[in-house]
Amino acid sequence: VRRRQILQEPRNGGEACPALEERAGCVEYWTQQGAECKQSLIPALITTGGFGKARKKRAAADANLLDYFGCRYCVEFQLVAITPGCLHSHHPYTHWMQYLREGHTVCVECQHPALDSRSLHCSGDGSGSKKNQLLHWQAIGNPQCKGTWKRIRQLDTCSCPSVHSFLFI
Repeated sequence: VRRRQILQEPRNGGEACPALEERAGCVEYWTQQGAECKQSLIPALITTGGFGKARKKRAAADANLLDYFGCRYCVEFQLVAITPGCLHSHHPYTHWMQYLREGHTVCVECQHPALDSRSLHCSGDGSGSKKNQLLHWQAIGNPQCKGTWKRIRQLDTCSCPSVHSFLFI
């Protein structure tokens, strides 16, 4: 919560003062009372779905990691807002960002190693969020590419179209 006072009222057609009190949600890891904040408020980190093919090949060599693959899932989101920086990605590994469009539905897969072994969720997947809550995301490889989305639903089997398929990091 932050509050302010009006020291001088506007005159001669000046604009009215903004709200005197503003409230924001908890975006730190802990509240002042010591309670853990919701993971849904931490931005999800995403990359292209094509990265997952290489990730699976690397992990397949380690037999201990195979158990995680049974716990993977996907989440569908509707893109609400996207920064212009997503359209201006010039590196070959960031071309996927130009397919992001406001209003489109995207599918984001949660798999090892992004899957937390205790909660069995990926950070930023919105699992604890309220319906229609705006959640934040950030693209890996271009800090100027970020935005907000709304969680639509979780899918236990991932059948995402390749252009709109992404991974939690």
